[in-house]
Amino acid sequence: MKFFLNKMLLSAAVVLVTPMFGSHVLADASQPLQTIQSLDVPRYMGTWHEIAKYPNRFQKQCVGNTSAEYSMRSDGKVKVLNRCQLASGEMDEAEGQARQVGGANSPKFEVRFAPAWLSWLPMVWGDYWVIDLDKEYELVAVSEPSREYLWVLARTQQVEQAKYDALLARLKARGFDMNKIELSPQGK
Repeated sequence: MKFFLNKMLLSAAVVLVTPMFGSHVLADASQPLQTIQSLDVPRYMGTWHEIAKYPNRFQKQCVGNTSAEYSMRSDGKVKVLNRCQLASGEMDEAEGQARQVGGANSPKFEVRFAPAWLSWLPMVWGDYWVIDLDKEYELVAVSEPSREYLWVLARTQQVEQAKYDALLARLKARGFDMNKIELSPQGK
């Protein structure tokens, strides 16, 4: 009888707790994606190495050594130079442009890699939101409002495991699916 009663109490607890936990997890992903409070854009410029990402169609050809280099242009926009190593060993490059959305410290950008003559089309611009950044400007997470894309970038090709794990925990708490993230090979 005692076994049956304990089993019933355990089942009742699971039934009561599961919906609360489940709705909390779903609520995080359903909440609007928040960015960091502000971004020191000049400090953000420079080279960032891709540590991990959600797989995407436009990086399928990349097998490693993926990086992004950001530099200020004279017109106030940001030059974006993405590089990655192909299976052949050659490096592939894509040059684009980013424009800041909002004030001078806004962590929201729109990025395009389409030719300049197409820049008037809204669909050629993609959101680039800085959603997590350490105070040293050495480890960052970038995404967009739907959370379909995610990149973890660092100033170095390798990051401390504890810092990486802490970042992943913060991303998971904000509704990102950590089962989708894949490491990006660096240094080969």
